[in-house]
Amino acid sequence: MTDTYETAPRNELRMAKGALSGLREDLFTDAFAFRPLPPLAADHVLVRRLPRRAGRYTRWLPHAALVGFTFVVMMGTAEREGSSFGLFAAMMVGVPMVMTLFRPVGAWWLSIGSMVFTGVFLGTYSFGPWSPGGFFSHLAVMLVVALRTRPRTAAEMWLLTGAIGVFFAVFLRTVQPYGDGYVLSDMFQMMVFSGFVLFVVLAVRGLRETKQQVVAQVAVTEVERSRRTVLEERTTIARELHDVVAHHMSVVAIQAEAAPYRVQDTPPELAAAFQTIRENAVAALTELRRVLGVVRSENPDAFADPEAPQPTLAALDGLLDNVRSAGLDVERVTTGSVRPLPQGVELSAYRIVQEALSNVLRHAPGAQARVEISYVLGGLGLRVVNGPPNRLAKPSPGAGHGVLGMRERVTMLGGEMAAEATDEGGYEIAAFLPVAVGEATA
Repeated sequence: MTDTYETAPRNELRMAKGALSGLREDLFTDAFAFRPLPPLAADHVLVRRLPRRAGRYTRWLPHAALVGFTFVVMMGTAEREGSSFGLFAAMMVGVPMVMTLFRPVGAWWLSIGSMVFTGVFLGTYSFGPWSPGGFFSHLAVMLVVALRTRPRTAAEMWLLTGAIGVFFAVFLRTVQPYGDGYVLSDMFQMMVFSGFVLFVVLAVRGLRETKQQVVAQVAVTEVERSRRTVLEERTTIARELHDVVAHHMSVVAIQAEAAPYRVQDTPPELAAAFQTIRENAVAALTELRRVLGVVRSENPDAFADPEAPQPTLAALDGLLDNVRSAGLDVERVTTGSVRPLPQGVELSAYRIVQEALSNVLRHAPGAQARVEISYVLGGLGLRVVNGPPNRLAKPSPGAGHGVLGMRERVTMLGGEMAAEATDEGGYEIAAFLPVAVGEATA
């Protein structure tokens, strides 16, 4: 218990020191530093909706609005005070308000100084609490400064304004025609009113900034999600192509080892060349398996059976049977002369059709789908198109990321792909995978 009672004053003292340190940093350190108000951003809604030339001038709308409001307040103050004091009063009101465009904290100090000067040295109540040249103009300065600084600064300005006002009103009797009780009542009304206005302005500003942060965070999250999807798809492609490349490299190594035994009296130079080929093939296989081990270690469950052969277009009928059993009405149309293609092309074509049909099941329930495979001279054409759904699809987080994976596969093979909605309300995916003449087949 004793330690608790001894620690409490220390905590309060630490909090007081922190508050005074923040007050000194916000209102005293570099109070008159040059901090110009920047123009509206080029992508601001007011700038974007206007023609280019008009939008360029619209960026300075906040500056023009503040200067115009200051001019109105100065004219009202000058007319109220009369010819003898009007110009001086108007200048003392207008300079701090315009100064908020360049030196916001210094403008607040100048506004406080003008109020104290008129009350103490001139001994006049002409700068009344609710007059344009009195506390009302000072409140306008505080609002502009609050919008340009952190919320803590607004609270500090409000408290200091109240403390200074009460001090000069009670102890120095700055307001001559009224009694002290009326002065305190008037100050209380002004502080309550100004505190409410500052709170509303800061609340609106906080909501706007929060909305902007949420929009920015959503955009960043979407970019990161797309990037992660691309990386995951590339990892999947790397795993799948490992089996393709490993098969061919194994064939090269075996043939290079067996070649010298098929020829009688093999020259030593030829035997050494075949031995070098075999050693290089084995070394390549070793490095490939090492890299694949690192990739698979991040997600060991991605491929439960790494030794299983990768699917080709020959297994497409089985895929179609599976999606039909899931409730999708799909037909297959094959044109051209069917021929074996490079294993990488066959694998990518199978995965593209698989992902496209998965998207139909996920985003267009009850729709009819059509898979078209075209064998042409320069490669393989794919087209998966579906009609409109006949019922509402469930929300799916990751929508559109399957298309990113398909694009990665097509880009890897140097092909082209298009994915867009159809006029009938469905969706179409078309891709072309080039195959060079004479390229090795599966």
